[in-house]
Amino acid sequence: MQGVFDYLEQNKNRFLDELFQYIRFPSVSAQPAHRPDIDACAAWIQKHCEGIGLEARVVATPGNPVILAKTPRAPGSKKPHFVVYGHYDVQPPEPFNLWKDQPNPFEPKVEGGKIFARGASDNKGQNFAHLKAVEAYLKTGTELPCDITFMIEGEEEVGSSHLAGFLKEHREELRCEGVVVSDTGMPDLKHPALTYALRGIVALEARVFGPSRDLHSGLYGGTVENPAMALCRILAQLHDKRGRVAIPGFYDDVKPLSKFERQELQRFPLNDRAYQKSVGVPKLHGEQGYSIVEQRSARPTLEINGLTSGYQGDGSKTIIPAQASVKITCRLVPDQQPKRIIALVAKHLKKLCPPTVRIEIETGHCGEPYITLPTTPLAQAALRSLEFAFGHKPIIMREGGSIPVVNDFKKILGVDTLLLGLALPDDNAHSPNEKFEIACFQGGMRMAAHLWPELAAAIRKGA
Repeated sequence: MQGVFDYLEQNKNRFLDELFQYIRFPSVSAQPAHRPDIDACAAWIQKHCEGIGLEARVVATPGNPVILAKTPRAPGSKKPHFVVYGHYDVQPPEPFNLWKDQPNPFEPKVEGGKIFARGASDNKGQNFAHLKAVEAYLKTGTELPCDITFMIEGEEEVGSSHLAGFLKEHREELRCEGVVVSDTGMPDLKHPALTYALRGIVALEARVFGPSRDLHSGLYGGTVENPAMALCRILAQLHDKRGRVAIPGFYDDVKPLSKFERQELQRFPLNDRAYQKSVGVPKLHGEQGYSIVEQRSARPTLEINGLTSGYQGDGSKTIIPAQASVKITCRLVPDQQPKRIIALVAKHLKKLCPPTVRIEIETGHCGEPYITLPTTPLAQAALRSLEFAFGHKPIIMREGGSIPVVNDFKKILGVDTLLLGLALPDDNAHSPNEKFEIACFQGGMRMAAHLWPELAAAIRKGA
């Protein structure tokens, strides 16, 4: 094993150069103009995987291609098999003018031990750390105690709409003991983390219609309901004074936090005052009775994402708008079901709508919450690897965001996912000036190398 870690240390500069090559592909899945870059990036990954000793191929889907890369294995291998998931597609880099001293966000800039570039943290740097760890085994002739399949897709940033079908089609090939994903985060380098729960999500848009057209506010004002005002009154009733969602039945299925979980979440290094400063608000606001950590990761929410009505240009235009609309998302926790929640929200919005206007509701995407026990042998093995790599006792945490694919792994492959994030809170994923700490990249490689013997031992002991 020492030879593996020596190899990682000796080749760390080359690994950075190769990561930069990977990052330079503007593989933006949301923009059709970048489809050639998507294909070029997929081809580069496949060739790179072959170069480090993996059996790799690019698999076409109805959307963007998926790369499958396997460690060499003997026929009838009895080794435990794990899948490592990542994605090579990235968010659009706009607005370009907000990237500091970086005209091209896809050209990596290194400053202060940080790699600044779109995709550096989300998710190229994180999945590349796992590839380099396996390379260290293969190039030093050190036997891997597990069979490993890398599955790196190109549609995560647009919803992974074709991945469930891909998993079903390749179910036998991907049958495994578990999935390893580094696409989440940790609070800081002194608190590496295993994420054991993710919030789910439902999205909808409500449109309130008033008059058949925009009306002159002087001639008609006071006689016709203003749909923008009606919508504001509806929305003002969606929360109570304690910060709770005021929709009947919304909390019926919420699984309460255990005493153990609340104790563990207290270890999350988050200072209220520093958090308030970081988000730039005069005072924090949330559901009473819960800490900030619990509010942002372990409690359900309802948020307004966008409001639209009437004239938006320069100056004024004295009208009663014909309609108003709102975009809403709810983050869900175990054991809330997306279909039930979206039905409850829609029913309540319709109930609150006054008879002077009418309301139409369009549902959007949904994703179930995810949770796994942080006390399983596989989870404990992952925690040991995090501590080995970063030199500090790791924490277990819930993530406020949603990664719907982990539920697909559970439903289709029948396995849990180890979420071993390498990103830091200030990595600016999805924002200008995205960055990835070189220390996180190097720690991630050490963690990934240490992980496979730990997981194999856990399987042998009957995980």
